[in-house]
Amino acid sequence: MNLELSTPLELIGRSAEFQRIVEVLAQDGDLLVLGVPGSGRRTLVRGAASAVGAIALEIDCIRATDEERFVQLLAEAIAQSTEPAKIQDWMASSAREFFRLHSQENTTKLVLVRSLNQKQLWQAFTVLLELLQVLAEAQDRRVVLILQSFPHIRSWDRDGLWETTLRQEIHQRTRINYVLIATIAETAAHHKQTHYPVVSVQLAPLAKDVLAVWAREILQAVGLAFDSRSLAVQLFLNAVQGHIGDATALIRRLQSLCRPDELITEQKVEQAIEGLLKDLSITYESLLMLLPSNQVHLLECLACDPTDKPQSREYIQKHRLSRGGSLQGALIGLQHKGLIYGAEQHYQLALPLLALWLRQRLS
Repeated sequence: MNLELSTPLELIGRSAEFQRIVEVLAQDGDLLVLGVPGSGRRTLVRGAASAVGAIALEIDCIRATDEERFVQLLAEAIAQSTEPAKIQDWMASSAREFFRLHSQENTTKLVLVRSLNQKQLWQAFTVLLELLQVLAEAQDRRVVLILQSFPHIRSWDRDGLWETTLRQEIHQRTRINYVLIATIAETAAHHKQTHYPVVSVQLAPLAKDVLAVWAREILQAVGLAFDSRSLAVQLFLNAVQGHIGDATALIRRLQSLCRPDELITEQKVEQAIEGLLKDLSITYESLLMLLPSNQVHLLECLACDPTDKPQSREYIQKHRLSRGGSLQGALIGLQHKGLIYGAEQHYQLALPLLALWLRQRLS
């Protein structure tokens, strides 16, 4: 495979997806970027926004636990990219009854006033969407609103009113795009929304040869290299399974273990993996505690005994899985959480280091 090594390292192996995102943003289109956590979704979108000269505003929708919190996060994101004078002018003309300015340590924060009723909160939301256009026009630049884990707002936006309004308002404005970042399992839900179609870009695991080039480039920059006489690079690639987030974590551990100009041996890779899994064990234990028991059991089965047919009678009987809706529900639940891939990736665990940890824990 011919790779453009002049490409920024985070974009190696994602060049086609990157170009597609750039094209859609430049043409005033909206996007649904799909992949598991650690697949490089935000990195690609940020890079594409920069490539089209846009202002990127980010909201982590997991933190948006209700309507008020969602509006507050949107206000904070806008205020961080807008001159305080512009915010003051906008408030004086449109939003003084909904917001106040709070200055602290050379930063100006846009804060909701207390005790807004539901109608006032909705009005605050709509004027914030208007402010996006003001921001774009004032700086003569495109604005890209990046909504991380956007489907989480449906826990309180059960009628889809907030989601529909946001998408409708942005769709009507020529200088503003939105990018929804979600797991691959969200594809079907968004394709049903034909009134405001989005372009879907999926990020699969990186091919091993692509990830090997990326890892060597990263290590070379700090004076390190895999020992070509050993199986160190194969051990590294087998551990991370094309997952750029886990690969990054493992590379950082190798950098801390190895001296400059030292060759990385199999023993060093094994030591790095062992130390990383030990550090992640509390995180993984906490994750399992948050999952329903049927999802935990299925996750353990897929980690220790991978299969592309978890619904088969043989696999169900072998691992004493519940048949029918319970199993299907567990599969869908794990996919929505970004913990496993779907059938296209043979239901493998999306976080390879988690799979390694589970195998060690159950051995």
